[in-house]
Formats: sequence, structure tokens, C-alpha cells
Amino acid sequence: LERIRADHERALREAKETLQKLPEEIRRDIRQDKEKLLQDARGRKEAGAPGLPQRLFRQPVGAVGQEPADPAVRQRRAKIKEMMKHAWDNYKRYAWGLNELKPISKQGHSSNLFGNIQGATIVDALDTLYIMEMKEEFKEAKEWVEKNLDFNVNAEISVFEVNIRFVGGLLSAYYLSGEEVFRKKAVELGEKLLPAFNTPTGIPWALLNIKSGIGRNWPWASGGSSILAEFGTLHLEFVHLSHLSGNPVFAEKVMNIRKVLNRLDKPEGLYPNYLNPSSGQWGQHHVSIGGLGDSFYEYLLKAWLMSDKTDEEGKKMYYDAVQ
Repeated sequence: LERIRADHERALREAKETLQKLPEEIRRDIRQDKEKLLQDARGRKEAGAPGLPQRLFRQPVGAVGQEPADPAVRQRRAKIKEMMKHAWDNYKRYAWGLNELKPISKQGHSSNLFGNIQGATIVDALDTLYIMEMKEEFKEAKEWVEKNLDFNVNAEISVFEVNIRFVGGLLSAYYLSGEEVFRKKAVELGEKLLPAFNTPTGIPWALLNIKSGIGRNWPWASGGSSILAEFGTLHLEFVHLSHLSGNPVFAEKVMNIRKVLNRLDKPEGLYPNYLNPSSGQWGQHHVSIGGLGDSFYEYLLKAWLMSDKTDEEGKKMYYDAVQ
């Protein structure tokens, strides 16, 4: 109440002072306020995407500019780059802007896993283009992202696939190049994926309409369960989204997944492939380190490594399961 009263009294004083000013003084104050707003807006633009914190970019050591001493290694390296250029040039020729190229029919293809979002090959290849120092190709890919990568679509997408291809691709490109457009796009897309976690347990839906925010699971997945390899393969990207955006919500969402899993009994210490996001109970007790389960274990180990081996929880969950 005291703070409200103080704010009210301050507003009254400011109003009285304004009424005592000459019209020219009021117009001058308005001009100054406008100039300050414009300066603040320019500062935010230079810092990155609106609302994103300033971040000092450090070029990763050893990503580019190194030549192997061994001639045989250099030769193999050049051949791999030649193959990449062949693939890229033909994608550009036959399917530019679409998600995939069908190499036999030489036609573009856009999987419904990405809804109406386009350019999966472009985004997924950004880090490879950069590391291989294919500078012109990287530049044209970046320009396509700036001008054409649009997430404002009314479509149902696979949360898992969009995360690993688009969010992961954009994050990798940002960490390698420091280009702000990649950070901005990654955070924008991450925000659009957040409604997938709006379930009673916080275990995300597999499928999400990114316009309406309505989610659901694959009908074939053990009575509408979420799949271990899908909801367990968001951790790396979402932790980095929090780091780059300053918003802890992304990391909180994936850390909650671990909390739910740690509360559950594991049959013989293993994680079944299906978990009901409403009841928080396992579906079928089917376990796999292949399809439906594989990348969950991969991400536990990578999360430990990514944390400079400080994520003891991720390490424990991994080793408890594999042992």
C-alpha cells in the first residue's frame, strides 16, 4: 500500500509540473522521450533479437582454419567436401527451399513431420557448411533463413523432429558463426514449442499445432503415450535456449521430465518406451535401445559431457540404465 501511495503521489507531482510548463517545453520533452525510445530500440536491435540479452560471442577453437598434416587425411577430407558440395548443389538445383530432395526422381519433398515449415535441409546443413568452409554456400543458406524461414504456420508438427532439425541446426549455426539471426530464430521456434508441455505431468505431446498450441500423441503409441526417444531428446537444445535467451523456462521444462522419470519405478532398472503424459505412468513395458528409446540414452550422456561433466544426474541416469 505504501508503494502504491508513493507512486500515486509521484504521478500527481509530475502532472502538476507538466501543467506549469510552457507548450514549447512540453513539446521538447515529448521529442526527447521519442528520441530516447528510438535509441533504446536501436540498442536492442544491435544486441540481437528483441528481448534477448547481450551475449559476447567467442569463436570456437579449431572449428575452421585447420589443415591436417597427413596428406592421406587431407585427400580424404577433400573428397568428403566434394561429396557435400555435390549433394548441396543438387539440392539447390532441384529442391531449394523445400525440406528434402528425392535423389532418384530429382524432386523436392516436404515431410508432414515439419508441418508447413520449410527448409529443413538448409537449416540442418548450416553447421556442416560452416565447418567445411563452404563460405558462399553458408552465406546463401543464411540469407534464405533471414528471408524465408517462417514459423507462423497453422500446421501440426513433430516436436521431436522440429527440435533436433530446426532448433538444433539454428543453435549449432549460431555457436559456430555468432550470427544473431540464428539465435533469434532458435528462440522464436523454442517459444512456439512450449505449449507441447501443457500436460498434467509436463511430459510433452509428440505432435503440436504451433498456431493453436493444441497437442496430441501418435494414436499407435500405447494408448496415446509419449515416446521415450522423443520427449527424452529435447534436453540439450532446451538448456541452450535458456542460456541464449535468459529465460529459464526452457531448461525448467526438460528438467521436469527428469523429475517425472526419477519418481517412477523402472522395471529391472530400465526405461520403458512409452509414458502416459496424463497419468504419469508407463504404457507398455517395452524397452529398447534402438528405435523409440535410443536417443534418450544418447542425450543423457551428451548432457553430462556438455555440462563439462558437472551434470551428475544425467550421468547417473545413463549408467544406472546401461549397467
